Amino acid sequence: MLEIGIFCVILLAVGYWATMFIMGRRDDVIHGKFVHAEDEGEFAPVAMPAPPPFPKRPVKAAQRPAAQPAGTEAKPVNSAALQSLLAAIQQDLKSRP
Repeated sequence: MLEIGIFCVILLAVGYWATMFIMGRRDDVIHGKFVHAEDEGEFAPVAMPAPPPFPKRPVKAAQRPAAQPAGTEAKPVNSAALQSLLAAIQQDLKSRP
């Protein structure tokens, strides 16, 4: 298990080295330094431009409630209809093995 861990660390280091070499950062690969002391004076942070203003939320017109089609009117349910439905469901449940 220890050998696998050591192998993974070495593999990670080789992958990192190869990535830096391919990306053109050969000085970093060879010397292992990312910030050079002589380059510190030349660095000046670039001022970021102000972000554009956030757009206003569009105003939606008041929506009317969706009208139901004429053929699907809701009918009041009576207790006799519910009792017959319950009896049919119970009959189906009893008939299943």
